[in-house]
Amino acid sequence: MPPGETERPDTARLPDLPGYAVGDDVDPVPPTLAGLFGGEVLDRMLHVGMARVTAGISPAALGLAFADWWMHLAMAPAKQAELSQLAWSHATRLALNTARSAGGLAAPPCIRPQHRDKRFDDPAWRRQPFNTIAQGFLLTQQWWQEATTGVRGVSRHHEAVASFVARQLLDVLSPSNYLASNPLLLRETAEQGGANLYQGWLNALEDGERRMTGRGPAGSEAFRPGRTLAVTPGKVVYRNDLMELIQYSPTTGKVYREPLLIVPAWIMKYYILDLSPGNSLIRYLVGQGHTVFVISWKNPGSEERDLGMDDYRRLGIMAALAAVNAILPDRQVHAVGYCLGGTLLSIAAAAMSRDGDDRLKSVTLLAAQADFTEAGELMLFIDESQLTYLEDIMWAQGYLDTSQMAGAFQLLRSNDLIWSRMVHDYYFGKRSDQSDLMAWNADATRMPYRMHSEYLRRLFLNNDLAQGRYAVEGRPVALTDITVPIFAVGTAKDHVAPWRSVYKIVLLTDTDVTFLLTSGGHNAGIVTPPGHPRRIYQVVRLGFEDAYLDPDRWREAAPVHKGSWWPQWQAWLADQSGALVAPPPLGRAEAGYPVLGEAPGRYVHQA
Repeated sequence: MPPGETERPDTARLPDLPGYAVGDDVDPVPPTLAGLFGGEVLDRMLHVGMARVTAGISPAALGLAFADWWMHLAMAPAKQAELSQLAWSHATRLALNTARSAGGLAAPPCIRPQHRDKRFDDPAWRRQPFNTIAQGFLLTQQWWQEATTGVRGVSRHHEAVASFVARQLLDVLSPSNYLASNPLLLRETAEQGGANLYQGWLNALEDGERRMTGRGPAGSEAFRPGRTLAVTPGKVVYRNDLMELIQYSPTTGKVYREPLLIVPAWIMKYYILDLSPGNSLIRYLVGQGHTVFVISWKNPGSEERDLGMDDYRRLGIMAALAAVNAILPDRQVHAVGYCLGGTLLSIAAAAMSRDGDDRLKSVTLLAAQADFTEAGELMLFIDESQLTYLEDIMWAQGYLDTSQMAGAFQLLRSNDLIWSRMVHDYYFGKRSDQSDLMAWNADATRMPYRMHSEYLRRLFLNNDLAQGRYAVEGRPVALTDITVPIFAVGTAKDHVAPWRSVYKIVLLTDTDVTFLLTSGGHNAGIVTPPGHPRRIYQVVRLGFEDAYLDPDRWREAAPVHKGSWWPQWQAWLADQSGALVAPPPLGRAEAGYPVLGEAPGRYVHQA
């Protein structure tokens, strides 16, 4: 460097870019917005701002899906002709139906609603003009279903997104949602002189105030953990920064030697399995002579943003298992996982088997998936664009908020969970009676940024666990390493973990699997106490040496039983257990696990 000259610091930091030489004759690069905000921060901030308008749905993901559909439809003249013919057919049939009905002649319906669609069941919809309005809506809905499906060349994911969005938009326009086009609302309003609308307005104001103040839905005050819910007697025997471990008090003179450890999903509070006494699976198990432990997860905030899937395994399942082994030494454990907890339990069990850890006696998976290729309509929200968008939302606040999760689940059943409720509460001016399950459903938890990103990417998007790529402690785990017997439960109407997806545990493991399919949905199907009047179930044991049965053939072959599936599972647990012994004490102070307090503990009360 010549005397008297100094190095130009801005130039010295310039990268070597193709086609450009970095030297003394290059002017410094002026600072950019991206540089000032630090790399991707500006992009993330933009996405966070957009999410407030788009309800967390990526506009790019929707745009790609509809562009794929529209461009392929534009290049499909045969499909266009088919849709034109269908539109003409629908219009002609509707006109003839309307003319016959207006002339007093018998007019069979042009189209019937799908079997789960109850919006137009009332006879009032058979009268004109409401018959024509309802029939026209259903025909339009059918046309859009045909238009958004079966277009050659469209990816399956984009087709599903386009069809789903079209259905959601049409559901907004359903004549059942509006006063002027709903004969039941018109009749109710006339009979009450509009008092129902006034009461509905008050209901809407109350709901808005409750959302703003963070209170639960109307009527939920009657259901509180530790008072009317989660009242099975027990003690908190361990606590760390992520979970509390509850041990329940025995109620029988003798208990099975092997205890149960329940791993619930951390997307909701654990007391889904300990609702009111008549709906409590935990109370039922204790009453059958089982020693039950359950994990109660902490409701994470922004300070837990960096907790990952492996933290939930280590600080959750493995820490709880260590506590159970210390309190009840020299005993194997029946491990039970529900939903996300079941997926995590599958990972932990595979890692334990790989490492020669034989502390598990059996594994039970309740509505839990290990293969995510057919994970139902939740996959509509899982692609690279949507996950990037969602990660940016979580990055800003450190977690996925409860309202953001609830919105996605409500969209999957918008007729039942959004529009019918709006009509019932705000137009009819009525309130549905709260139940313990409804109150629990409103008591949601947050999801840490890192954990939820890993869960969605590694499991939903990449399907790493089923394909042998999911690593624990630096080495991949394989579900085929699990050798203990498995009891897996699927629910027939599950929108979160479709039963055929849950059934894939039969393909993924090399051990005996007893698969049970029960009627009901993801939550109500699991919470099915003995005496339930409408439940049925099917169950078959599939040995690892048996030939594979696909899910549909399994369903045809499995006998149907009436009633709750709980006694069937309890009998299986009893067969896997040893002799009856004296009930153990709660906790074990000399081993470092003293009683810390009464169940249901602290973490369940965190809002």
